[in-house]
Amino acid sequence: MTAPDLPDPASDLHALAHHIKLWARELGFDQAGITDTDLRLEEPRLQAWLDAGYHGSMEYMARHGMLRARPDELLPGTLRVISLRMNYLPFEAGFAATLRDPRLGYISRYALGRDYHKVLRSRLKQLGERIERACGELGFRPFVDSAPLLERPLAAKAGLGWVGKHSLLLNAEVGSFFFLGELLVNIPLPLDTAQEKEQCGKCTACLTLCPTGAIVAPYVVDGRRCISYLTIESDEPIPLELRPALGNRIYGCDDCQLICPWNRYAAASPEPDFAPRPTLHRPPLLLLWSWDEAAFLTHTEGSPIRRIGYQRWRRNLAVALGNGPADAEVIAALEQALPDASSLVAEHIEWALATLHLRADTENKKTQRLIRCIEKGLPDHA
Repeated sequence: MTAPDLPDPASDLHALAHHIKLWARELGFDQAGITDTDLRLEEPRLQAWLDAGYHGSMEYMARHGMLRARPDELLPGTLRVISLRMNYLPFEAGFAATLRDPRLGYISRYALGRDYHKVLRSRLKQLGERIERACGELGFRPFVDSAPLLERPLAAKAGLGWVGKHSLLLNAEVGSFFFLGELLVNIPLPLDTAQEKEQCGKCTACLTLCPTGAIVAPYVVDGRRCISYLTIESDEPIPLELRPALGNRIYGCDDCQLICPWNRYAAASPEPDFAPRPTLHRPPLLLLWSWDEAAFLTHTEGSPIRRIGYQRWRRNLAVALGNGPADAEVIAALEQALPDASSLVAEHIEWALATLHLRADTENKKTQRLIRCIEKGLPDHA
């Protein structure tokens, strides 16, 4: 498709770049920018992060090493990276209402709908094909968080925003609730400039609010402490000292984004694929706990949640239930599941039960003390 008021994109690279951004909009992307493949400035930072062990059990990050900063090695002949963003925040996000109710499970807002990998990759492929039709010949490859690529620094270079102190990309107009995708191409398109300098200023809200203290310094996240890593990436037991901090977060965490002042400008996405599924939007924890593996697979079909598998899902739920009210129904449900649980899940069930019994004992002692005070005619606070 060629707009009548623009030169032929096959013979004019500036016109082609303009067309690419128009086509990206037509395909549902909210912004597109073009940059080169030079990420040499990022290599020392990446190496320091790996040397500190902040990648945890994500061994693939160490295995790929500096390849993440060298897009032209992922696709030989690559000259440009087209970086794109797509907003995902649902119209009814329900952040506070879910986090405030310990009987509900909190799922990171990006995972409430269809798997974004599938959505973005399909659109990126379509964009590459449209460029190929305009050029006659094109070498391209789409990426959606699926290969060793430093997407945030690339997006910043392409003018989509700046990397905030929580390590996510921020945009002054829409905050940070968006996905990123990249299209590597072998044509020398004109470059966009990084128009937005770092605008976090003296704000440290994301560092101080992080429930587990995972943001160990501005722009540096210790993945081993991050709730998203603990509930999604890691297949190991969740460290005892971090379990209470998870609260009712059962898949990912949005806290560093929720506290960020720039997200007061966050735009809701009209994309139907990102609309929350009813079974995942503010779900009762006990309902989720009642799912067997077949139900889990059914309810998470086409969802990014399915990738963690049933055992990690149960592990996360057990911790959330242990952090909630010491209700008899919850305790009974956990006790009933314990005999048949895997070793991974059983450990977390036992922790949850011990925590709930301790909480119940404490609450009972407080109640008994209050009754005695009332009987003696003493003030409630005595």
